[in-house]
Amino acid sequence: MADVQNAPDSAQAPQPVPTPPPGGPAGPAADESLLRRIATGTPMVSLLSMVLAIVIGGILMAVTNPKVATAAGYFFARPSDTITEVFRPYAALVQGSIFNWQGADLAAQLYPLAETLTVSTPLILAGLGVALAFRAGLFNIGAQGQLIFGALFGAYVGFAWHLPFGLHLLVVILAGILGGGIWGGIVGFLKARTGAHEVIVTIMFNYIASFLLLFLLTTPAFQRKGSTNPISPFLDASALFPELLGPQFRLHAGFILAILVTWGVWWILSRSTVGFEFRAVGANPNAARTAGINVGRSTVLVMALAGALSGLAGIAQVSGTEKYLSGGVAASIGFDAITVALLGRSTPWGTFFAGLLFGAFRAGGVSMQAVTQTPIDIVLVIQSLIVLFIAAPPLVRAIFGLGPRRRKRSRSGPPTPTPAEAAESGAAS
Repeated sequence: MADVQNAPDSAQAPQPVPTPPPGGPAGPAADESLLRRIATGTPMVSLLSMVLAIVIGGILMAVTNPKVATAAGYFFARPSDTITEVFRPYAALVQGSIFNWQGADLAAQLYPLAETLTVSTPLILAGLGVALAFRAGLFNIGAQGQLIFGALFGAYVGFAWHLPFGLHLLVVILAGILGGGIWGGIVGFLKARTGAHEVIVTIMFNYIASFLLLFLLTTPAFQRKGSTNPISPFLDASALFPELLGPQFRLHAGFILAILVTWGVWWILSRSTVGFEFRAVGANPNAARTAGINVGRSTVLVMALAGALSGLAGIAQVSGTEKYLSGGVAASIGFDAITVALLGRSTPWGTFFAGLLFGAFRAGGVSMQAVTQTPIDIVLVIQSLIVLFIAAPPLVRAIFGLGPRRRKRSRSGPPTPTPAEAAESGAAS
């Protein structure tokens, strides 16, 4: 009887707290990849990252501008001069990208906005390709090569085939989708079948596409007759996007296509079974596989769709803006699309508005340089800073005092359980 009374009561004995495995606590937060945390950050982090980049860019412009230094010498006598010189470059950026209040007529005043929409069109389409892959857990940095292949396929159909008006443009668009889809689908196939990392493969594919384009532009099939420059013939008029505001503007119907494609990507991700599979694979491929989702098929399909979207960006270039194929048709659009997708938090409409912002940067940067002699490279600095801050959310939160609350940890052991967790543990025991 004494032994029974002295026996430890297992029901009342304190239960040991399980020690988390090495490398961090277990759970969904530990399984979440770094890419997913960066690509799908909160809107506040994206907004504050943009604000920080603009502020730092303004400081750099102020420090390197001799007019600011001159005005600062008599700051206390007339501080408005210093403030005006500090904000003058950004005022020129707005004037060159949204509204030119010094324009002679309405057309001249609205030209900057039309130019911003024109420049934004390929950025939006390529950004959607990058964002779609991000949502599936894939880091697609091959939008540059996929854009080139889309432009390559579409341009050839545009100047080598002579089809009726309406049909010709449709075939050109389909050719661009096919070209970009093939180039992106190959990456997905290699990833699914061999485990090849998509970052390495897409980097190599970018180089292949760029040099293949330069080679083809020196062949009789692509080089313009009578020209020694590596450029293609002009696309037929029936293969071009219609102009939206007349010949005095470069804005074309490709922007309308970008809006429709953005809505389509939103519908795929939010309303379709395929989009649910993409998001499930991106969240946790092992759990998705256990649930019966074919992860390999989803990988191939999402990379093909991402490539097709980037191919449409190439069509916007050759059938809308440039009207012919050249070695610089892609410029840096494919790489800027990564920043656009990150700033848009890999959401379709977020990417759309981020593309508009970066289009404004590119369109207004020229005016900023012409009016204030500010180097246009400062726009690249701002874009790079946005990427830096988006990739480091803890830094942004620390600067603005928005650090997340963390549970207290003991000096030698796991985190101290909250009262609710302790009660739940006791009830379970």
